[in-house]
Amino acid sequence: MHKGSCLCGTITFAVLAEPKAVTHCHCKMCQKQHGAAFATYASVKREYLHYLSGEAELTSFQSSDSVVRRFCRKCGSNIEWSSEGEYADWPLAILDTPFKPSKIKVIFAGSKADWLDSSHL
Repeated sequence: MHKGSCLCGTITFAVLAEPKAVTHCHCKMCQKQHGAAFATYASVKREYLHYLSGEAELTSFQSSDSVVRRFCRKCGSNIEWSSEGEYADWPLAILDTPFKPSKIKVIFAGSKADWLDSSHL
């Protein structure tokens, strides 16, 4: 089990299964949402993502026809995004417990920030 929280600690959650996938996403929406060169998300079936506190403080933004992004209305932390289907994705950086994925897929590399190169990693 993994646990995570937002910046202010209002929203806490538990992930009750190992993620099916971990992805570095370089799309423009993730760059803008996170204010970073890319976002790293883990994906799990929605039934395994449980909110422990603060779920009422989640607010949503429909960022495209099929994607809803959820974040804390108090501190603005990105909590999850999901599209139609049975999976939810959450940013790895909000985990409070250690997790080291065995594999990380890279997507939308064509949108990679032009100022990011391997010497910065």
